[in-house]
Amino acid sequence: MTTRITVAADHAMIGDMFYNGLGTGKHPTYAWEAITQVNSVDGLIQLITGHLESHGEFWFEPDESVVVVRRPPIESKPATAEPHKQRTHGH
Repeated sequence: MTTRITVAADHAMIGDMFYNGLGTGKHPTYAWEAITQVNSVDGLIQLITGHLESHGEFWFEPDESVVVVRRPPIESKPATAEPHKQRTHGH
């Protein structure tokens, strides 16, 4: 399950989906792209989407609102000690 949330630009995270475009197409979700880098440069927040060959670059004030789609963190199962199973050899 994903959640669309509004965060300050300096709280955007790698892996968030960022809306990139006007959404004028038949399927506006094609304009959602994964954030691959979050940089702080000269007091501004730079969000990079895509890969080096084809990427989007967006600049925000740190407290400027940004709408992202974020997946909740995957909860890891606590490590439990399993008993060592010994095979019987049938002797």
